[in-house]
Amino acid sequence: MPDNTSSISPTITSMIRLDHMHALAAFHRYNVDSPWWRKRAIVNSTCIALEIHARLEEEIFYPALGSVLTDDATLNKSRPEHDEMRATIDKLRTIGPENAAYDGLFQQLMREVMHHVADEETVLLPAAERALKSDLRSLGARMTRRRLQLLGERPGEIAVNTAGTFPVATFLVGSILLFGITHCLPQSRRRRQAVY
Repeated sequence: MPDNTSSISPTITSMIRLDHMHALAAFHRYNVDSPWWRKRAIVNSTCIALEIHARLEEEIFYPALGSVLTDDATLNKSRPEHDEMRATIDKLRTIGPENAAYDGLFQQLMREVMHHVADEETVLLPAAERALKSDLRSLGARMTRRRLQLLGERPGEIAVNTAGTFPVATFLVGSILLFGITHCLPQSRRRRQAVY
């Protein structure tokens, strides 16, 4: 059966740009004066997102681009930059927000990622849009499927970090759900009892 998701999928380059925007937005949410639990949630969420993004690029984007761009200097240094980012993430995970080095280490991660993003946005993504034009949507569909698999490996961790990253929104959504449950559930019980 043919894969129809490719025709409606965003392009892989659009998805990568969106990931970049999300990472930069996460960096802007981080504040050295935030409570420790919020810092940890933002850092953990950002680190998971960066790890998933790096795997997606390494498994799907870089091989596809490498098949049409031979010996590209920017592409060749991309994997080592991912390795540097992973090393910084590992260091962040070994210390907590109560450690004086935590803020500086997260800022180091920001700088590494921003440098990497600049290279991809100015060199690799435009090159991919020229060289892989007919494959961008099918690669985007592959990336979406793989992303869902990777996200499915850590749902609880992602949910907890998202709640800590957006505490006000989480409280509001939770309150609305609780209100809906407490007001709709008794009505449905009364209706069932009236029927019997």
